[in-house]
Amino acid sequence: MSVTRAVPNIKSDRPAETRDFFVDLLGFDVAMDLGWVVTVASPENPTAQVTIIGNDDPSAPGISVGVADVDAVHAEAVPRGLEIVYPLRDEEWGVRRFMLREPSGTVVNVVAHR
Repeated sequence: MSVTRAVPNIKSDRPAETRDFFVDLLGFDVAMDLGWVVTVASPENPTAQVTIIGNDDPSAPGISVGVADVDAVHAEAVPRGLEIVYPLRDEEWGVRRFMLREPSGTVVNVVAHR
């Protein structure tokens, strides 16, 4: 399996202010902004990212793990009896993902860009 990145997902009731905190204070750039979800990235190391979620998407709080083949990871997770908290699906913003709970209870959003 090829992991392309691991990104913490934080939930914010004030996503614009949270975005501005990371941009203005810490020097991140906005890499993606869909309104309800914003990803900021380091300009020097674009894989150093934080995703800010302003709605009830179950991936926050949690972590997103980018993989080369999300279907293969899903096919491995299901027979292990892991709790799938969000089914495998294609999202309208260009990713394929599913979410599962790791043993300590954190939600892991396993994702691949299409």
